[in-house]
Amino acid sequence: MQIFTYLLLGFLVVCAVSVSLSKNLLNSILIYMSYSLIMSIIWILLESPDLAITEAAVGAGITSILFFITLKKIHAIMKDKEEEGEEKDE
Repeated sequence: MQIFTYLLLGFLVVCAVSVSLSKNLLNSILIYMSYSLIMSIIWILLESPDLAITEAAVGAGITSILFFITLKKIHAIMKDKEEEGEEKDE
């Protein structure tokens, strides 16, 4: 069980670093979602189910949906796809 906890903590650190280094906004949101899900699993292992449910609902759920809506409203998702298309043409 201890090894599983250390493995989750390692994934947590990897997610935190990769979110800050990611240049694509959509990938950053997906990594943030995985960070929140890993954090909710850690809360379950720490025997705190109320925090785990809150982290899963707010962190991975509502916040990520709001980020997706924001990216859609500012047309950042479309710009990323257009930039990828331009890079393939070159």
